[in-house]
Amino acid sequence: MIPVIMSGGSGTRLWPLSRKNKPKQFLNLFGDQSLFQDTLTRLSGLDELQAPIIVCNEEHRFMVAEQLQELGEHKADIILEPCARNTAPAIAIAALQAQLLGDDPILLVLAADHVIHDHPAFHSAISKAKIVAEQGYLVTFGIVPDSPHTGYGYIEAENKTSSSKVSAFVEKPNKEIAEQYLASGNYYWNSGMFMFKASTILQELALFAPEMLKNCQLAVDKAATDLDFVRLDKESFSACHSDSIDYAVMEKTDKAMVIPLDAGWSDVGSWSSLWENHDKDRDNNVSIGDVILEKVTNSYIHSEHRLVSVLGVDNLVVVETPDAVMIADKHQAENIKTIVSKLQKEERDEAIVHRKCYRPWGHYDAIDQGQRFQVKRITVNPGASLSLQLHHHRAEHWIVVKGTAEVTCGDVVSLVSENESTYIPLGTQHRLSNPGRVPLEIVEIQSGSYLGEDDIVRLQDNYNRN
Repeated sequence: MIPVIMSGGSGTRLWPLSRKNKPKQFLNLFGDQSLFQDTLTRLSGLDELQAPIIVCNEEHRFMVAEQLQELGEHKADIILEPCARNTAPAIAIAALQAQLLGDDPILLVLAADHVIHDHPAFHSAISKAKIVAEQGYLVTFGIVPDSPHTGYGYIEAENKTSSSKVSAFVEKPNKEIAEQYLASGNYYWNSGMFMFKASTILQELALFAPEMLKNCQLAVDKAATDLDFVRLDKESFSACHSDSIDYAVMEKTDKAMVIPLDAGWSDVGSWSSLWENHDKDRDNNVSIGDVILEKVTNSYIHSEHRLVSVLGVDNLVVVETPDAVMIADKHQAENIKTIVSKLQKEERDEAIVHRKCYRPWGHYDAIDQGQRFQVKRITVNPGASLSLQLHHHRAEHWIVVKGTAEVTCGDVVSLVSENESTYIPLGTQHRLSNPGRVPLEIVEIQSGSYLGEDDIVRLQDNYNRN
């Protein structure tokens, strides 16, 4: 059995914590691991489990690789999507790749951003699903509902047994219909998790989405290996119609089966669901970070950067980050996408990037900026290097505050130690490397007429970036 982890989502409903450059699946929302890492570690203990296939946005490739490395997972296949095309093409790609790895493996398709609290119950459902999948069915996991939720699609089962044929997939209902579903006992929330043989899903894709499968096959046939990644052919994959696996196959096939899952599942799709899945204080509040509350009830308060004090409110979401603050009524917090849309229309960076930006060599934090200057705190991982580059519009001063830097400036290579500094003139090719065994930390002061990230001319790069 091969786990297939779908990790291409943008997670805009949890803005400002989740943004395009680091969406929710890569955030540590419930402890020391990200949701992506939790998705993998909760599989521990399952029998005959092979290395996972990860399907992700190419912009997140180094984040995926780093988080896999933290788990000690070095054999995963990381497939890079050149553009977003929803779950059906992604699953088709994974199935085609899986057939290259084995005869006809069973695929366990999971989203990278779900929470499941009861791991034994989850493993039990997987074991039941495997038996059904081996018989040539397409299995979906239906979440046993505990409320008439209107934010999920539903699956209607033919009967209430431990595995059942699917009667229908239904869209998100209104409250009245959701209550009828809950009372009936044979409707489940649609989890978006699946299990099937690679050959079975490919056969059904050939039947119901032949053009999509053709383009996916071309994308795999023309794929290139780039470091530890499988880079799909852009032209072929982009030609795929964007469609979910539900619409493309599951709603049309006669092989759909549903396995009930009652394991404390959540897709963490809103601030309300994040609040629901956290431990709460005696006033029913979740508080994270440097927070002081007085006469506050039923609220979610999250501080990343500074003290947040809240007084005399109920049912609020307050989220503070270094560059944005979001305050919302908890019942309205699902509409945060409208705020993100406004930011995107205004071309605000806050919709896309965090103040702390992650790169394959480490990260930087833009701590201050003015009209002709910008200050960054840069951390370079041991043994890592930035690209050999130059800038047309800015000069840079580097001050080493921790570790030792190897600095290339023009034709000169030198070591710069703690409390020492160096200067990079405008237009001079340069490179920053960390030859040591501890993270290198520097303060960079940029000055010039233009300070944008697109004023980087890469002359050589260890990570094959343009």
